[in-house]
Amino acid sequence: MKSLIRIRMSAHDAHYGGDLVDGARMVGLFGDVATELLIRNDGDEGLFVAYDNVEFLAPVYAGDYIEAEGEIVSVGNSSRKMKFEARKVIEPRKDINDSACDFLKEPIVVCRASGTCVVPKDKQRNK
Repeated sequence: MKSLIRIRMSAHDAHYGGDLVDGARMVGLFGDVATELLIRNDGDEGLFVAYDNVEFLAPVYAGDYIEAEGEIVSVGNSSRKMKFEARKVIEPRKDINDSACDFLKEPIVVCRASGTCVVPKDKQRNK
């Protein structure tokens, strides 16, 4: 089972000089994807227990469109192991003009992660 969200990074998301977005924003997107996966799988939002790996691979800037995708790769009694990937699919072209953007022919992977979520047995509704 997979889940995908696409969101535009805003000026509000820019945390550093040059409109650079904080990497924690990608981790937040992964949390949203994980929540959807748990709802679809278990009928409950569950809890994110831990990330076991997070890799920041390319910068993200205000104006970029990011796709965050995740999937459940393993299901235990209450644990769900997941992997995630965030890709830049649209980027602004301020060198052309203030509103120019390019849809990237090849998305740029900006972040990968894996982690574990838990849905307590008494809250699992989709059996």
